[in-house]
Amino acid sequence: MVGMSGKMSSVTASAPGKCILFGEHAVVYGHPAVAVAIEQRINVKIKKNDSRTVEWKLDGLKFDPKKHPHIQAIRRRLWPAELGAPPLSIEISGQIPTASGLGSSAALSVAASAALRAARGRWFNNPSTDNATEFWAEGFSSLIDDTDVHSDDQPNKSIRTGNYGKKIRHLSGSQVIDYDECALIAHAVEAIAQGGRASPMDSSTCSHGNVVVLSDCKEEDIDWQYSRNLDTPEGPREWQIHTVSPPKDDVYLVIGNTGIYAPTSVQVEKVAKMLGEYPERMNEIETIGLIARRGIKFLLSGDYDAVGRAMSENQLMLQSIGVSSPELERLIQAAIPTSLGAKLTGAGGGGCMVALTRDPKATSEAIELAGGRTIISSFGAKGMDLDEYSEEFIWKV
Repeated sequence: MVGMSGKMSSVTASAPGKCILFGEHAVVYGHPAVAVAIEQRINVKIKKNDSRTVEWKLDGLKFDPKKHPHIQAIRRRLWPAELGAPPLSIEISGQIPTASGLGSSAALSVAASAALRAARGRWFNNPSTDNATEFWAEGFSSLIDDTDVHSDDQPNKSIRTGNYGKKIRHLSGSQVIDYDECALIAHAVEAIAQGGRASPMDSSTCSHGNVVVLSDCKEEDIDWQYSRNLDTPEGPREWQIHTVSPPKDDVYLVIGNTGIYAPTSVQVEKVAKMLGEYPERMNEIETIGLIARRGIKFLLSGDYDAVGRAMSENQLMLQSIGVSSPELERLIQAAIPTSLGAKLTGAGGGGCMVALTRDPKATSEAIELAGGRTIISSFGAKGMDLDEYSEEFIWKV
């Protein structure tokens, strides 16, 4: 089927970065973890090219799929050239440093997924105004069994099969954006980039915003959203994704950047190799999971002093498994006197640390004196958002 071009000239979507309060690396192996969205965001703007341009552009240059695997993977799922999707121009901007443990790649994937879905629109199999997931004729959802977002062997796997795929009504723009779909696609892309071991921590937080809890079971007293499954090299994994609105308090996150490039995939592989050689060290991964479960209880009760202590305890275990660094330790120790707790955030090896504090100015100054570059964020930020759009589509299939 050849797609049709429409009138929408551009779409802009954005998604927040994230900090992990507790649970790094353990979350990859099915243990609980907690992440919080930060105010800093990644913005993705897509524009339809003029009729003379036959190739994709990224920030004004010819798009190179090998240099931008995240965009390429999303493009295959939502904008397949094989089905007539027109070439686009993409502009990326934001305030999240790359390879820093702040979820920049997940934020990019979530924002790009939202922008492309808004531009493509979605078919529904019902004539009414109900746009619920069960009426999608196509799309990626945790609640739809007959789509495979992790597959890369053919374009447009999002088309549903059987009667569910009957195309009756088409909508675009904000009406078709779905937090779960954006998180699901971003998780699939992250899994490809990280050798099949990515947890849905970053993708879910960057999509839903505020505070997200991943657990190995459905937790009581918090809002369960969906399950997420992944076949990893170590075997199948399943996570339960929850969203949380903790009690408000006058607390802030101060993030200190070491400036050291530290790609997540390298650290994830390092831990996997360690566990392969020394299986008994899985006890340390399990201890991180136990700390995270205590931290969830503290967070739900609004006991931020205890949350901070759990963060610092988590850091000791991250040191133990070898993913911290002297540069991270220097910034963490500088932050401790003026904060409730501090630890690295993300996979480690470099990148960033985060401190929970009631005195962000003092904590920020201490980290900067120790050589870090700081970012201050309130505790929890809004999730994925469509910032600029029209209800008219660029392309539909």
